[in-house]
Amino acid sequence: MRNRALLACATGLVLLVAGCGGGGSSPPPSATPTPASPPPSAALPPEAAPSPTPTRPPKPPLRALPAKLPAGLVRTTGVEQVALTFDDGPDPTWTPKVLDRLKAAKVKATFCVVGTQVRKHPELVRRIVREGHQLCNHSWNHDFDLARRPVAEIRADLVRTNKEIRRAVPDAEVPFYRQPGGRWTAEVVRVAKQLDMRSLHWTVDPQDWAKPTAATIRKRVKRSARPGAVVLLHDGGGDRSATLAACPKLIAALKRDHGVTKLR
Repeated sequence: MRNRALLACATGLVLLVAGCGGGGSSPPPSATPTPASPPPSAALPPEAAPSPTPTRPPKPPLRALPAKLPAGLVRTTGVEQVALTFDDGPDPTWTPKVLDRLKAAKVKATFCVVGTQVRKHPELVRRIVREGHQLCNHSWNHDFDLARRPVAEIRADLVRTNKEIRRAVPDAEVPFYRQPGGRWTAEVVRVAKQLDMRSLHWTVDPQDWAKPTAATIRKRVKRSARPGAVVLLHDGGGDRSATLAACPKLIAALKRDHGVTKLR
């Protein structure tokens, strides 16, 4: 009896151990495989192809300046008297005062006007014409290299400037063109001629643009003036107080020695 009880306990213990081991076993693997995680870059939108950088055609090289001034330039009045020319205006400070000096001296001059200045001060262009002075095209924005550029650019610049002059004075005559800096080429002379303008240079340059004293300006003009001379002065482009101060005595001396005339 006792042996049977012991056997039953042993059998129960074996069954208990077997049941505990089976309860802890892992479930069978699923038949459907779990997908692998995508790489980080897969969640990002595709990178756009880089846009091509727009390229501008290279500007044509500037034409070389000739070794000497081209033919066809006006460098004399053609008569005994000399001519006065004023560049780089109209300027609201200096042009009216220069006009006052010319009026007091009873002489006429040629004003070489810059297109951008004409646009700003059309009333001064009207006064220049009203008081009997001449107009000269001096380029749109005083481009020293204009004569070296392609012919189409030269033409467009001169045409634009003349249109602005005639916007101020519809029936204005513009018989002359003057190249900034006197940096002439045969091409700009030809374009000006095609637009019915003569290319106006000079024979006397006192370099008043460098702002010497009034006495120096007068001395330089007196020393260089010859019959038929074309005198270069400035009413724009900076402080022209010395030029203005030089005008009364300078003009009086030119009238006495040669006479002053308007260009023809």
